Amino acid sequence: MSLTGTAFLYTLIVLSVVAVVLPLALWSRLRGPRALRALARLLMVVFAQGTAVALVFVLVNNQNNLYDNWADLLGTGDHVQQAANLGADGTGGIALKRLPKVRQHFTDVSGPGMRGVRETQLKGRISGVDAEVYVWLPPQYGEPAYRHHRFPAVELLSGYPGSAKAWFGSLHAANQLRPLMRSGKVAPFILVAPRMNLLAGVDTGCANITGTVNADTWLSVDVPKMVDDNFRAQAGPAGWAVAGYSAGGHCATKLAVAHPDRYRAAVSMSGYNDPIGERNSLAAETPALRRANNPYVLLRGARTPPAVALYESGQPGDGYEAGVGLEQIAKAPTTVHVVYIPKSAGGHNMALWQPQVVPAFRWLTEEMGLLHGRAGAGGVPRTVSATTPAATPHARSSAGSRPAELASGTASPATAARRP
Repeated sequence: MSLTGTAFLYTLIVLSVVAVVLPLALWSRLRGPRALRALARLLMVVFAQGTAVALVFVLVNNQNNLYDNWADLLGTGDHVQQAANLGADGTGGIALKRLPKVRQHFTDVSGPGMRGVRETQLKGRISGVDAEVYVWLPPQYGEPAYRHHRFPAVELLSGYPGSAKAWFGSLHAANQLRPLMRSGKVAPFILVAPRMNLLAGVDTGCANITGTVNADTWLSVDVPKMVDDNFRAQAGPAGWAVAGYSAGGHCATKLAVAHPDRYRAAVSMSGYNDPIGERNSLAAETPALRRANNPYVLLRGARTPPAVALYESGQPGDGYEAGVGLEQIAKAPTTVHVVYIPKSAGGHNMALWQPQVVPAFRWLTEEMGLLHGRAGAGGVPRTVSATTPAATPHARSSAGSRPAELASGTASPATAARRP
């Protein structure tokens, strides 16, 4: 029975009702030795508590898309077939343009927020990862007037633990963006959500670690190649962006900064810079890995500033300082847009990120030059329309934050210790 299925949820609801009715009906009617009656009553109490806890867990899991299946929950899932040494660029010296196209089989996905979402099982030819990828096509994609049009794409990254479906199910990205795409207020993006949890019980930190996982290559090479093979997507970097929340926000920023030849822009909601912001991150296991996967360190040490635009939103102690740190060291053509989210907006959860989807995609539409064609980051066309409402407030001052805090993106112990 599926962990996230309706059948399992309804079964737990029925069992919870039975667990309440059972002691009411039998508590005083039990017969036999005192010890046996005490044991029976204890079992009824345990049954009632167990079903209640299980029901609450399933409701929370379904709402936040934390675990897709039993393997994710029990820590038995492994989606890495091999993890060869792929070199500094993560391609293993393979000429990607020479690889033959592979047509994927897609199936429709059901569930809240999943209308129009398709799923495929992708075997990454370079990364050695074998996992699911979800794709949603904009309303214009199937229209005759757009039959020769190539669409920009945004790769959507979940947090840890998290499901690739969360962007559609919990954040309602497709439902929020569909009418705006139809009206022309947001560009018609292809939305691509790949699996992020590739190994049991750990966050890959979107890193390439020889012998363990090539998560960076999975996200920045194999997944875009699959989209290019199967859909009318614009070529990178001009037509590609990446967005994420929590650990996915960290990955979005890191991928864009590390691969300006693959992405033009990144959106990070409540992300961090130092991989140690997620205590179960493989990228935080050694100082060398932390440096290699810290976008602050990568941006500061870049010989040539990358032509990327970064959107960094967060609350004090939860992503805001990380964004300000990037803003302070960014040099043209790199641009950083920091969005201050007050503590009153809520905590580190889906309710905080869901309202940020539309402003972030309006920013992407303008920054990637997908409306009227003015110049943006790295010479890419950009739009500034007097009729378009401001997507976000300007960043507040970072006065009072220490440089070390800004560099790490973990300005409080709570940030470093949290589980997204």
